[in-house]
Amino acid sequence: MHLRTLTLTTLPAAALLAAGQLPLPASAYGTPHPTSASEGSVGAADLLAKTASCTRISHGRYRTDMNTRATIPVCGTKGAVFWKADMDIDCDGRRTANCNERTDPWFLHDTAFHQSDGRPLRSDALPYVVVPGASGIWNHARAGVRGGGVVAVIHGGKVRYAVVGDTGPTKIIGEASYATARALGIDPDPATGGAASGVTYILFRNSRAFPIESHTAAVAEGERLAKRFLRDN
Repeated sequence: MHLRTLTLTTLPAAALLAAGQLPLPASAYGTPHPTSASEGSVGAADLLAKTASCTRISHGRYRTDMNTRATIPVCGTKGAVFWKADMDIDCDGRRTANCNERTDPWFLHDTAFHQSDGRPLRSDALPYVVVPGASGIWNHARAGVRGGGVVAVIHGGKVRYAVVGDTGPTKIIGEASYATARALGIDPDPATGGAASGVTYILFRNSRAFPIESHTAAVAEGERLAKRFLRDN
């Protein structure tokens, strides 16, 4: 996850040197698959109605950025956890034309969770969500949220499905991949894009899209779990 108080002028010399390297062409990693305009039949309003109230399961609250107050709780409900926050853009993982040291001043060439072939995830092709690193505030794994888990992300009346793909700082929440932002109509630029608020993340407990890099699997499982979420809550 990005610490948004950083600027290019504060990056160490090594990072600036790396930023001068030309990225490999996107074709070297395959072509991103665009997300369809509609993913399943579960509506945003129905899901949001089930997240209107919060039973807090985190031991504290999270910041959305380093310079903001800690106001965001993790909420628990039957079969899922959720939070409402902003969206910073995670461009980490495999280096592409969209995600590299030149486009993203916080770029890291790895993700916490990997594809089935062992390679890091590709942020500009795979919709994924970042969860806070385990801490005294909340431990995602203990709550049944693990790499490859299925997530419904809601913004602007749209529902898009993603997977848990990366972890971030222990005190900050609200980040998703370049592909997630693009699918929701949010500016995916890792340096200047994102959404300041209004994003709801519903993470289905003990779920898994397999393989993790298959967005088709995430959509199929997400649709099934979203219907169950509406039925059970």
